[in-house]
Amino acid sequence: MTEYTVIYERGPRNWSAYVPDLPGCVATAKTARALERKIREAIEFHIEGMRLHGEIVPEPTIRAGTVAVAVG
Repeated sequence: MTEYTVIYERGPRNWSAYVPDLPGCVATAKTARALERKIREAIEFHIEGMRLHGEIVPEPTIRAGTVAVAVG
């Protein structure tokens, strides 16, 4: 199993996600739960397409985290 970092963003009416290590790999859904399933499918589909076209599938290099700061 390979793990790619996924960035999740909440919008006014839906959720979206993208994979920085796989440019163009995105998904949207009404809920965060549905989005997790959709982005997993999108990653699998994206990698399958890369392989079919003879492209090299990049290893994950992006890491994400959070930083706490005092506000106000």
